[in-house]
This record gives sequence, structure tokens and C-alpha cells, in this order.
Amino acid sequence: MSKEIQGLGLTDPELRNDASEARTLPVLPVRDTVLFPHAVLPLTVGRESSVQLINSLGDDKTIVVVAQREARVDSPQPTDLFAVGTLAVVHKVVRMPNQSLFVFAEGLERVKVTEYAQLTPFMRATVETVPDEPTPKNSEIEALQRNVLTLFQQIVAGSPTLSDELSTVAANIEDAGRMVDFIASSLPSLSTRDKQDVLETPDVQVRLEKINQHLAKELEVQQLRNKIQSEVQDRVQQTQREYYLREQMKAIQKELGEQDETTRDTEDLRQKIEAAGMPDDVKKEALKELGRLARMSPMAADYGLTRNYIEWLAVLPWQKSSGVEVDIPKAKEILDSDHYDLVKVKDRILDYLSVRRLRPTMKGPILCFVGPPGVGKTSLGKSIARALGRKFVRLSLGGVHDEAEIRGHRRTYIGALPGQIMQGIRRAETNDPVFMLDEIDKVGRDFRGDPGSALLEALDPEQNFSFRDNYLDVPFDLSKVLFITTANMLDPIAEPLRDRIEIIELQGYTEEEKVHIAFQYLVPRQVEENGITKEQIEFPEETIRFIIRHYTREAGVRSLERTIGTICRKQARRIAEGKTEKLVVTPELVQQVDMLGGMKIRTEGEIAERTKRAGVAVGLAWTPTGGDVLFVEANKMKGKGGFTMTGQLGQVMQESMQAALTWVRSNAKELGIDEAFFADHDIHIHVPAGAIPKDGPSAGVTMVTALVSLLTERPVRPLTAMTGEITLSGNVLPIGGVKEKTLAAKRAGVKDIIMPAENRQNVQEDLTPEQLQGLNMHYVKTIQELLDIALPSTRDQAENDAEVREEVLSTVPVG
Repeated sequence: MSKEIQGLGLTDPELRNDASEARTLPVLPVRDTVLFPHAVLPLTVGRESSVQLINSLGDDKTIVVVAQREARVDSPQPTDLFAVGTLAVVHKVVRMPNQSLFVFAEGLERVKVTEYAQLTPFMRATVETVPDEPTPKNSEIEALQRNVLTLFQQIVAGSPTLSDELSTVAANIEDAGRMVDFIASSLPSLSTRDKQDVLETPDVQVRLEKINQHLAKELEVQQLRNKIQSEVQDRVQQTQREYYLREQMKAIQKELGEQDETTRDTEDLRQKIEAAGMPDDVKKEALKELGRLARMSPMAADYGLTRNYIEWLAVLPWQKSSGVEVDIPKAKEILDSDHYDLVKVKDRILDYLSVRRLRPTMKGPILCFVGPPGVGKTSLGKSIARALGRKFVRLSLGGVHDEAEIRGHRRTYIGALPGQIMQGIRRAETNDPVFMLDEIDKVGRDFRGDPGSALLEALDPEQNFSFRDNYLDVPFDLSKVLFITTANMLDPIAEPLRDRIEIIELQGYTEEEKVHIAFQYLVPRQVEENGITKEQIEFPEETIRFIIRHYTREAGVRSLERTIGTICRKQARRIAEGKTEKLVVTPELVQQVDMLGGMKIRTEGEIAERTKRAGVAVGLAWTPTGGDVLFVEANKMKGKGGFTMTGQLGQVMQESMQAALTWVRSNAKELGIDEAFFADHDIHIHVPAGAIPKDGPSAGVTMVTALVSLLTERPVRPLTAMTGEITLSGNVLPIGGVKEKTLAAKRAGVKDIIMPAENRQNVQEDLTPEQLQGLNMHYVKTIQELLDIALPSTRDQAENDAEVREEVLSTVPVG
């Protein structure tokens, strides 16, 4: 047993001071240390005051060792020290080269500082002995003492830093109080405050309970630490074992002339690279990465990333094309069978195919189909792919905000992948698919980048022959890809991107076109999708027209198809319930509650009804869904010449109303209006559907007509709509969206349309005779010409208009 361990329990009786009276002794403050009675502790003394204290000791080397409350305090005062310390005797002092002292002190007994008698040059205090409270020897104390000893022995046995001799010393101490003090001084994991708490506890039983709790917690922590250490050690040993086995397997395979799995994988990738037909610079990069992969351990973090990158390079269709010979008559037949009308679009596609056949190396155009929802933009792309015999790939750009979605992530990012364009090329497995970029007008833009700008390189025929994805970081030829984009509106598309695409507009369908589309495509598709046959249901033409007029108001045919599907599902249910007779869908049947219910739209009657009174005119508006009719209502009241405009109107439309009122006031005499009327009357113009924002200059003629109709008390002629911008000099200027507005008017049951004269050519070019059938187009250059057509000029005309209104209202279906 070492001398230090022997000293921990053995003290010289002559050094003990058994006096119980108060004594004044030097006080030695210590940091992060608690000296227990019967323990020998080496102390480092470095403070000037503490050094003077040690040097002042004569024959009586008794001192009081007190722990500091805060170790950071360099010059402790009485308030910085605990009240309870240990009476100690200094056995040996060793002087260190740095002028500090190394002191060996042995604790004698607990003492309490009652008063400090001196603070400089070192502290002296009056202390009283704190004896252990008498504890009766009983079974509870004995059991607690044994439990504490057992826990301490287990901790010593499991700790690599504690000497096994500590267990023997603790077992040889019979006194319970001394054993607790010994264990507390021997545990390095016990904090200074916890040790001080044990020192300040004179009751031996309470002291045993406290140290028992600390030992139980320490044992639990030690066992958990040993468990973690064991698991880590096992994993390290398993890794080393696998490494040695793998090296042995390599050596065996080398002796047998075989290849290991990693080598085979590398050779497979090499063969794929050779067979991919890459350009020389790309192949050089792929082989370079393959060399890195071959030198890399399969356990390396970059192994999987590098392998994925090489696989991407190897599977891309660098030289693989569809190789289908273009057959122009067959392509025309496919386009005609899949889509009704769309003559301009089909002609443009056939032109492209014809040039492609004569010059196979031509660069692919970038087409953009612009039109309202439901007119067949996406399905037209599929038909083009079928006509060309190419793969079809579709990418929806709606809501895409991240530029990396288009051009990919750089390989430095975790989970990096190529962009959606290169992923689509990989899925197509050819380098010349028909690639549709849907909803290009709904691309977002935020702090993550601008996907629209990222599309510039891909959609530029002069640049996309060397498109460079951020992940692949090698050029790929996209010039053979036929890119087709779709949009509902052109305005949100950035100008540089719009400059690179060829815009083809797809306007809405007329009622006749919708009837043809319904019978040719929609009805057969919905009958098949709902599990019934054409022998079990029949849609007469009259019913299709009724549904178009009174249940759908749209430029496309999406709502029409949904409505037909609803009726087919009703018949499917009837058949499932045992009613097997054929269902002939009539307008009366459609209006039944168990079918579609009452009519949703009554446009013909609405126009005739609302224009019965003076001050109401019908305008035509362009919308993203194709166009709509717009009612403008004007009213007058007694007032002071005020002018009110309501209906959530934009700035341009408000200015049109002001211009209309100014023209009417300046021409009041010619119009037969009392010039003094405006001084004592207020005028209010309202555009209904107030929750919908409205703007644009093309409602100017409608404002003028509504005002003149109100002030001359002449109702606007029935089933008449108009559009055009006005000037203060009385001219009518041209507008846009002619086809959309005309088709909207026809859907609404309008018979007479008034347009600017300069839009006559647009009508002749954009609209077919079938689309204009049943419409009377009137072209005007001035507001006066407009009023001559829109308002009745004689009593006979007014009476005739009233008869026409009543006739229209009498023919409106009731439902």
C-alpha cells in the first residue's frame, strides 16, 4: 500500500487538538477543493496572502482550510468563503520554481468559522469544533453503510482512473462518518458544492443517505458510459474485421484470377461509357471520374456520389434518336383525328415536318401555344409527338421557384440531381423527344433564383446545342429536341424569353365547334371511362347545345366534358340499380334535380332583360379564360354635378369613363341633352360583378353609349354588344383580343357587334365564316356612328326593338 493511501486513514494522535473551546487560527482559502477530516490532501498555494500565511507558521502548523464559493475570485473576502471548513495540520511544504508552494495538509476535524479576527496580510478567524452528532448503532445504519460501501466498490471496479486499493481502504474503515468522508474525498466526479454539503452535514445518517444518492447516480452514469464505449469498440472491431476479410478476399481472387465486385462494377461502367457514344470531351471527363472511382474505397463518403454521376453520364442518350421517317400525310391524318379545327396550328406543325424531312439537321423551333384553359394545348403536344413518332415528355412549370429545378444542383450539395430538363431527356431515352413545358407563364421568381432566365439557354436555338446542366457540368445537345411551351397569357412571360419562342394563339371555340368536339371526342371518351356503352346512352345534338348554352360558359371544353361525364355517371348508377333501358338525354331530363338541376346560365334572356331600360349597355372584355360580356349601367339623380364610378375599376377604365362623360357634355346640344342638366344632377356609372377587378380602355364606347342612352332615355338596341377605345375628339380606336371578344359575344347570344373600323382586317383574318355565322358586324370610326347603330333613332325603331326583346324573352327556356 502506498504512503499516500496509508496517510488517508492514519493520523498522528499527537497532531489532533481535542479542545472544544474556540480558537483563533490562520484561514487558508482554496479553490475547487474540499478537505475532509482524516484525509491528506496536496494543496498548491500561489496567492501572495496564502504564501505569507504558510511562511508565518512556526512550531504550531495548525490552519483552517475553507473552500471558496466561487473559484474565479482571486482575492476572497469572508463573504466569499463557506462557513464550515476543516481544521488541518501542515506536514510538508515544497517550494516551486515559480515562487508558489506545494503543501501537504491533513484534515483533523470539522470546524465552523464564527468570526474573522484579521484580513491582512492573511486572514485569521475564530473557529469552533463541529462534532459528529451521536448516531445509535442499529440495523438501518449498518445496512446503509454496507450499501454505500458496495456502490463505491462497484464504481472503483468499473473506473479506469480510480485505484483498486481505494476499495480495500474503505472496507477497513469501521466508523460510518469517517467512511463517508473518505468516499466523498475520493470521488473526482463529485462537485465542490456537493462535497461541501457533505462536509457541512454533522448527522452521520443524513450524510450516508446523501452520499448513497450520489453513488447510485454515479454508478448509473458509469454503466451507461461503459455501454457506449463497448458499442463503439464493437463497431470499430467489426469495421477492422470487415477490412481484413475484404483484403483477404482480394488476395484470394487475385490468386484465382477473378475480379472483386468493385472491379466488376468499374468495368461495367467503363463498358457503358464506351457504348454511350459520348462526345470526346464528355468521354474524357467520364473516364477521369471513373479513374477516381477505381482508386476510391467503397466505404468512402464520395464513392456513391461519384458512381451516380458516372451513371448519369453513361445513360444519357448522346447519340440515340427516334430515327422515324416523317410521313406528312400520316402526320396530317393523326392531327386531324385528335383535334378539331386548329387549322393554323396544324399548318405550322406540318410546315415544320416538311422542312425537317428535307433537312434532317435543322434546329428545332420553340413553339408556344397561348390560349385559355381547355382549348387543347397540352393534348396537341401529345398529338404532335405521335405524328412525329417521337417520345413525349411533359414538365409542368407552374409554381416552380428554384432555378435548380431547371438547371440542376451543383454536385457539392447533398442529394444533388440534374435539372428537370435532363431528367426528362433520360426518361425519353432519345435525344429528340417532343418536350412540353406546361404553364410557362406561371413560373415563379424569388431569392432562390429565376427559373425563367434559366430557360433562356435551353430555349434558344442558337445556344441549346451545348446546354450545360449544373450537376453534369458537360455540354449536351438539345437542338434536336422539339420544345413546345404553353401559356394562358403572354404578359407574365419575360421579354427575353418571349423573344426566343414562336407564339401560336389558340382562341376559344364557338358553339358549333364545341358540338363537333363533343360528338367526336368528349362523349365517346366519357362513355368509355364511365363503363357504359353507346347503346346504353344517347346525346342528341339539341341536348349538347342546351348544355353548352346553359351549363357551361368557357372558351375551351373542359367544363363541357365534366358535365357530360356527370350525366354518364348518372346512367352508370341507373344501370347498377337494375334499370337497363337506354337513356336518351333530353333538355328536360338534364334539368331534373337528379341530373344537372336547373339552368346555371341564362345569357340570352339576361341581355334582353337588362337592356330594356335606358342607361344599360353591353361591352366585350378580354379575359385569361377567353373573353366575356360586360354590363355597364348608368343612372342619374338630383345633385350638384357629381360623377361616381364603382365596380372595382382600374385606373385606365376610370379614365375612359371620364373621357366618355367629357365627350357627352361637350356634345350635349347635338345629342339633344339640356346643357344645364349636368349642373343639378349627379351621374353614377357602375360595372356589375364588383368583386372582380376590371381594367382596360376598350370599354370606352360602352361608357359613352350607356351615358347617352340614360340622358336621352333611349334603351340600347337588343342583343347588341360593343368594344372600342374612344378619344375626346370623338374617334373610336382599335382594340385587341378581337377573336376572344367575338366568340364571347356569340356564346352570350349577341346578334350585333360594334367594333372599330380598323379591326375589320383582324375579324377577316382571325375568324372563319362559320364563327361569324349569325352575327352582324358593324364597324365604326366615330362615336356618332356608334350611337347611330346602338340607339334607336325613330319611334318605329324603338317599338321594333321592344318587340324583339319580348320575343327573345319568350323563347328563353325556364328551368
